[in-house]
Parts: sequence; structure tokens; C-alpha cells
Amino acid sequence: MSTAVAPPLATFPLAEYEARLERTRARMRERGLDGLLLFAQESLFYLTGYDTSGYVFFQCAVLPVDGPITLLTRRPDLAQARDTSTIEDVRIWYNAEDANPAAELRAIAAEKGLAGARLGVEFATYGLTAANWRSVETEFTGFATLVDASDLVRDQRLVKSPAELVHVREAGRLADLAMEAARAAARPGKLSGDMAGAILATTLAHGGDLPSEQPIVNSGPRAVYGRGVLGAHPLEENDQVLVEFGASHRRYMACIERTVILGHLSEEHATMFKVVRATMEAMIGAIRAGAPLSDIDAEHRRVLDASGFGADRYGACGYSLGATFAPTWMDVPPMIYSGNPLVMQPGMVLFPHAMLGAVDSRRAVGMGHTVIVTETGCEQLSRLPFEPLFA
Repeated sequence: MSTAVAPPLATFPLAEYEARLERTRARMRERGLDGLLLFAQESLFYLTGYDTSGYVFFQCAVLPVDGPITLLTRRPDLAQARDTSTIEDVRIWYNAEDANPAAELRAIAAEKGLAGARLGVEFATYGLTAANWRSVETEFTGFATLVDASDLVRDQRLVKSPAELVHVREAGRLADLAMEAARAAARPGKLSGDMAGAILATTLAHGGDLPSEQPIVNSGPRAVYGRGVLGAHPLEENDQVLVEFGASHRRYMACIERTVILGHLSEEHATMFKVVRATMEAMIGAIRAGAPLSDIDAEHRRVLDASGFGADRYGACGYSLGATFAPTWMDVPPMIYSGNPLVMQPGMVLFPHAMLGAVDSRRAVGMGHTVIVTETGCEQLSRLPFEPLFA
């Protein structure tokens, strides 16, 4: 690579990107790949610093095992690609009734001597729709052999470098500030949207970025939902509000989940909080380098099943986090579930959480926060206790 310094808007020094590219090329050689078709925006951000939402259209970078990377994208992303990424060769396809960016991608591959080559493709990504894949498959049939390489860059991204962890820790700090702001905004007669607005405003006011997914702020009977829903709803006396969101710093996410109580804590709620707190403590105690992810969910199931709430627990209890783009802050796989054999390593960033939603009473309690795996356990990125947050 001839660039002497990182581009002006890059998140990391040039040496960090060059090391990542070299590791990627080494893995390509191990798999017998002559090139890699990068459709995942997370991969492009990781390898080059490229930051955009243009992946919702046809966008792909060709990375030969030897030689420079070339990006094919649309005209609105040209200046952005040059200012945020280490990519020097940016090609543009233009919208037209007969536009066929897949054919232009094949032409780039041919230019790089990849005819008859074995090329890895990132299939498991929002950056490659089924329609776009069909176009790529049509154009590359008889030209090159395409194989699934969705995990080639993703697996590298699981263990964060010291430079990445700086942003993860800052996101964790922002998550605490935003959660406290959400609690302060919770008042009877206010809307749930006021809490969501407080989360986003606080994150931005303290130097963070917009997250890759909207906050979940579900009150009343909606608190048992595991996803956000349309429509701001009024908060009531003695209400419950399930709050879960990701705080973002330079795309690196730190998630947090707590339950805000407006007023009185019922006896049922008090029992649920006690159980969920014990579950979270057991789960965090299972996090350590060398252990499989399944150990975390084993504790999740053990405590909740013994408490009598087994029917209300989720089938998974967390996931990996990293630098992500819309539509989700989850950086998966991996998920944390029973039987997952993936071994935890120092530098992995996880979001373990426990959620109970009592179907009959519609009482809900959810707790969780982001951790960094260490040799002997984990570093917890929140100072907020596993307790109800009273508004």
C-alpha cells in the first residue's frame, strides 16, 4: 500500500489497517482463495476504515490475495471512501435502467487476473441481498469459482485490539450516562419517546455517535417484548419500563439493559428482580478465557429454571458486540446459547443479559451490560448495579 498516512477521517492509524489486511490475506492463502469479495460493511470498516450507509445498494470491494483492494460503489460515496478509508482505487457504477454493477464487478476481477480463480464471498451480511447475489452468481458463472467466506474477516473481528477497546470502553461510559438520563426522563404522564430521546441526546452530547439501531423503551404490558415497537406510549403511575440500547463510539457498541420502575415495586416484581440479579451474577461468573460460550447460558438456564421462571426465559442470553452498522447493534454470530462451543478469548466483547417476561401478569424484568473477556474473568463496563432503577 502506497499511502503514507491514514486518511483524514480514519478511526485508526495506518499500521492497524495494514496489519488487519495482512492477517486476512494469510487466512485467504490458508483456504486456497485467490481473492475475496467483500460485501459486509463491517468488514470494509475493519479492514480499511470505510464508513458509509451505501451498502444498502450494490457495493463490493475486491481484495486479491496479492495486490491492492478495489471498491465498487455509487457516486455519492466517492469522496467519503477517499476520506475515511485506505482504499485508493474506487470505481463508480451509475444508476440506469440497464445498470448491471455485478457485470462491472466481474470486469474488475478480470482486470486483476482473477478469471478462473477461487473467490471467497461474504454471504452472511445485510450488504448482499438475495437479488444482488443472483446477479453476481449469473455474471461469475463460468468465470470463477465462488465459495462462502462469510467468517473469514468476521472471526478476526471477534477479538478486539487495544486500540479498539479504547472505543468500546468509551461506549460503555456513554451507555451508563444515557441510562441515567433515561431514568431521569421517566415520569408519569411523559411519553416513552422522551426516554428514548434522552438516551440519544445524552450519547451525542458526550461525544458519541448515533447507534446502529433504535433504543428499546417498552412500558406497561409492552415491557415483555424483546424488540422495540412503533408509537410512543404514555408512562403511568407504578409503571415498569424495559430499557435496552447500544451506545456507540466510532461505530463500536456497548449495550446495556435495565428496568425502570415508576413508584411502587410489587412483590412479584421484587422476586423477579432478585432472580434476574442472581442470574446475571452467575452468568458473569462464568465468563473467562478458555471457557466455551455455552458455559454462560448454562448458568442462565440453571438459575432461572431452579427459580421457577424457566418458562419465561429466552433461548439465548446474549451476543457478541463490535463495530456495527444498521440495522442492528448485535455483531453476530456468535450468540450465547446452550451448546455453543466457541471458546472465549481475551479481548472478546460480549453482552450477556437476562430477560424475564411473565406472560400472565405482564410483569417484566431485564438486566444486562457489556463486558470484555479477560484471562481470569471479565471487565464489566457499567457501574450501574443489577437493581431496579427507580424514577
